[in-house]
Amino acid sequence: MTPIRRCRGVEPGKSPYELQLNTLRVEDSSVEAILINTNNLVQFKFQLFALLDATFRMKINELAPLKPRYEVQYALVGEPSLAKLEVLERSAEHVTLKAGDNKVKIYGAPFRLDFYSGDHLVISCNARGLMRFEHIRQKPEKKEEVEGEQVAEEAPLDDDTASDPGAGTDPYRLYNLDVFEYEIHNGMSLYGAIPLVVAHGVTHTTGVFWLNGAETWVDIMGTSDQNVVSSIVNFVSGADRTPQVDAHFISESGIIDTFFMLGPQPKDVFRQYTKLTGTAPLPQYFSLGYHQSRWNYNDQDDVRNVHAKFDEHDLPMDVMWLDIEHTDNKKYFTWDQTKFTQPVDMINNLTAKGRKLVIIVDPHIKRDGNYFLHQDAENNGYYVKNKEGKDFEGWCWPGSSSYLDLFNPTVRDYYSSRYLLENHQGSTLDLYIWNDMNEPSVFSGPEVTMDKDCIHHGGWEHRDVHNIYGFMQSMASYKGLLDRSEGKLRPFLLTRSFFPGSQRYTAMWTGDNSADWSHLKITIPMCLSVALAGMSFCGADVGGFFKTPDSELIVRWYQLGAFQPFFRAHSHIDTKRREPWLYDEQTLMLIREALRKRYSYLPYWYTLFYEHEITGAPVMRPLWAEFPSELATFTIDDEHLIGNALLVHPVTDSGASSVNVYFPGPHTWWYSVDTYQKYVGGTNIQIPVNMRSIPVYQRGGTIIPKKERIRRSSVLSFDDPYTLIVALDKNNFLAWIMFRMR
Repeated sequence: MTPIRRCRGVEPGKSPYELQLNTLRVEDSSVEAILINTNNLVQFKFQLFALLDATFRMKINELAPLKPRYEVQYALVGEPSLAKLEVLERSAEHVTLKAGDNKVKIYGAPFRLDFYSGDHLVISCNARGLMRFEHIRQKPEKKEEVEGEQVAEEAPLDDDTASDPGAGTDPYRLYNLDVFEYEIHNGMSLYGAIPLVVAHGVTHTTGVFWLNGAETWVDIMGTSDQNVVSSIVNFVSGADRTPQVDAHFISESGIIDTFFMLGPQPKDVFRQYTKLTGTAPLPQYFSLGYHQSRWNYNDQDDVRNVHAKFDEHDLPMDVMWLDIEHTDNKKYFTWDQTKFTQPVDMINNLTAKGRKLVIIVDPHIKRDGNYFLHQDAENNGYYVKNKEGKDFEGWCWPGSSSYLDLFNPTVRDYYSSRYLLENHQGSTLDLYIWNDMNEPSVFSGPEVTMDKDCIHHGGWEHRDVHNIYGFMQSMASYKGLLDRSEGKLRPFLLTRSFFPGSQRYTAMWTGDNSADWSHLKITIPMCLSVALAGMSFCGADVGGFFKTPDSELIVRWYQLGAFQPFFRAHSHIDTKRREPWLYDEQTLMLIREALRKRYSYLPYWYTLFYEHEITGAPVMRPLWAEFPSELATFTIDDEHLIGNALLVHPVTDSGASSVNVYFPGPHTWWYSVDTYQKYVGGTNIQIPVNMRSIPVYQRGGTIIPKKERIRRSSVLSFDDPYTLIVALDKNNFLAWIMFRMR
């Protein structure tokens, strides 16, 4: 039985872990005590910290480990600010502590923590006794036994929603992988991992953040019943089980390092989480425009012709993209000297029209003795090592490849320096970067990734840090882009792999999707999910990466993409070219309308990203984020909000003649942005649609800034006048904020 299956197979009941309350030491902002596994008498160090803004942090580690366990670095924006902790009650069975308006009750035997917002129990840790902390195990001769150690913890959360959290379903696997044509509605691994659970109910919102970089599984278990405020205590004390939602985290290695965010409202949890991991810095204005990409544009002439065609057909566009074929035989930071002989001229030609260029830089390094990057890495010992201590070699796009050990600060500094204009030949300040394949992808490796027993800086095995590798590349690339302008220009960077904190450096997209209606539809909940976890700058490949979309699908995808934060069309090298003018005139006209609508709202998008940077509020939001007590919003994932003012219900079904729009907020007024027809919140309305329809509604009581002059790129609109769309609520009240581009 694998360790993951063993942890999942633990039966609920009395926990063997006991906190020795007589060892508990209370300081200004923390407590510390000895935790014992009574089955084998192994001792652990237990720490609980009170943090500012209704948050607690719990750390558990072996007191005398056979070897150190990895603790995640860099994901947090710094050491969290501490809050005052007071002892309210102390007995032989439990200790009650207070931090602000919140309390935590610590039980000794069996070990359990109950977190209260005021007097309301909202989270209970180890209530079902599923905590398990395994020791180091090294049995490579048995394939089914995975080397390493396991940690597991469960955190039941108060649930008063009407949704079914999926009792009995498979767990979610968080193990960053290069997944080819991924399935939807599946808990399988994808490209990024953020081990955060947000629980929302009519009266309360909470979050649990599990900080671990190893392979992690998250079991979400529960029932659809409502009103479970007392369920956790009742179950532990022996009463019949009452409804609740349980989150059971299982990681292959590392320590238990968990944050409990007590809300109480959605905006509070968003702020609490981003205070820990950071927010996305305000992006450059151009990056909110439309991006045109393909694997691959053939050469300089192809690039010039494509962006000239955008002008010819009156299509706004800000960024052209080049995939791996722009390089000299997949050697990054180089150019194919036959196809791209004058890259600076090519970039300057784009710059003259207010546009930028993005090129791909993957983390695998071609093992070529004449390649400067490989020479430097090999000569200086910059590569990740295999278990024998030699440079790890795997197979990726260039063939035989090795991978920079980006956990080494010296290697990161070297990698960042490659982006400097004097080092990156053929680059200008209008060239930006796309980090792909950074899970990391290893075609010859297990599950198309790096072997878990590879060794990183500090002696840590890859199993300990796997999910962080892409984050480390993003951090190094961001620094390089920032350094090349001496800190004057905000970088634009796109990543496929991500981890908590990635939002501080990069945008992300949903990976290798397909030209299917189901993949169009799933982009909404996918981007909403990562937005709640701090990654607001999210989008999906418009049109689908694989296969070829027909006219109806490509139009609907542009219409949806125009109302998601990151807006890029991208496609596989084996698909038909799909630039808008290659479709019929009607389709071209509809795509043009969608693009122009996107550009008209750029001031609003820019304002929302400023708001996100300051408050942590997601740019793209589920309805319940703005209407937290409205039960009807809890399960809606086919429409979303942009900020607090725009409601979007994209058309995501083939042949649709109408869509069922739910207008949230009883007594809230909503206005169609096209007809200004008013709708009253708290109602479902069947809205007729045709191929031109993008059902979008402005909330009463808001003002939205727009720019309505038609320009070929966003830069050219800087000095254009603003149009303010004023929508009154039922009390003739207005509230708004606008952040002007800079």
